[in-house]
Amino acid sequence: MPPLSTLWIFLAAALVLLVIPGPAVLYIVTRSAAHGRRAGLASVLGVEVGSLIHSMAAAFGLSAILMTSALAFQIVRYAGAAYLVYLGIRALLSRGDNSSEAAPAPAGGLQLFARGFLVNLLNPKTALFFYAFLPQFVDPSRGAVQGQIFLLGMMFVALATCTDSLYALLASSVGGWLFRKSGFRRARRYITGSIYIALGITAAFSGLEKK
Repeated sequence: MPPLSTLWIFLAAALVLLVIPGPAVLYIVTRSAAHGRRAGLASVLGVEVGSLIHSMAAAFGLSAILMTSALAFQIVRYAGAAYLVYLGIRALLSRGDNSSEAAPAPAGGLQLFARGFLVNLLNPKTALFFYAFLPQFVDPSRGAVQGQIFLLGMMFVALATCTDSLYALLASSVGGWLFRKSGFRRARRYITGSIYIALGITAAFSGLEKK
């Protein structure tokens, strides 16, 4: 198990990432604004179940790689750090996200759940994010790598469920007007990009210190 200090850092980093609206949040907000609170929460559950599967896949897939050698661990760490920096640069250069313009979802709760699940499960960017983000907080000397990654993934999904549910409740009350504001979209782009780049650089240098 990672040390308690690492878990707190992980939770803080995850919370910062989750409160900045990304594609999943925009998807949930549009469903909530268009169909109400129950539709938004059904979408949240679908999205988070998809995230849970991604985290389990990361735990089993990454553990097989990371347990082979220290070199493999460092390669995965630096590749993940580079991907986080890439996400940040891409966010800074993007001109906005059109996720909020998606077509209305069907009204049935089960259909909304299934659509949210498939949207997240079939998104390769979500899988890559888990493969890049979780290893930054793993310490092979602290026990089974698989267990550490699975624990971190579960913590991330639990935290995401809370933050995404808050967005769903808020959007069902006030609608999606905030996400149509160009000033908000620009601010979100710069904040998100800066956070990803900072995480990637920090992860890369922490990896150097552990050599």
